[in-house]
Amino acid sequence: MTLTEKVAYLKGLVEGIGVDETTNQGKIMKAVLDVLDDMAFTVSDLEDSTSELYEEVEAIDEDLSSLEDEFYGDDDDDDDCCCDDDDCDCCCDEDIYEVKCPNCDEEICIDSSVLDKGEIECPNCGETLTFEFDDEDDCDCGCGDCGCHCED
Repeated sequence: MTLTEKVAYLKGLVEGIGVDETTNQGKIMKAVLDVLDDMAFTVSDLEDSTSELYEEVEAIDEDLSSLEDEFYGDDDDDDDCCCDDDDCDCCCDEDIYEVKCPNCDEEICIDSSVLDKGEIECPNCGETLTFEFDDEDDCDCGCGDCGCHCED
């Protein structure tokens, strides 16, 4: 039973028991029933509006999902690996580094293969970025030489 049906049932009960609307109690009962009736219709209208909005939002969500699939591509195939081995140590597990071009301040993402080459051209401004590493920083023993003559 809906809210409006329940209020209609209450109105029928009040009329059926013969409440005198000229008495104070009768006036209050009628006023309460009128307020309940208005509230029931308002709630019913809100439910209808909410239902329509829900359907529209669902349609927008479906359209947006379709646009995202067209624009970004289908993300169901997240495996960009060139091999079928789940335990591979190839490109899938490589570290990615962010480097900022000193010329144009563009952030560039590079992997270890680019670091091994020692340089890259900035895709934004064409500036050549070079990478140099001190082997002394990789010294595990702390001698700074890592020839390693620590045992001497």
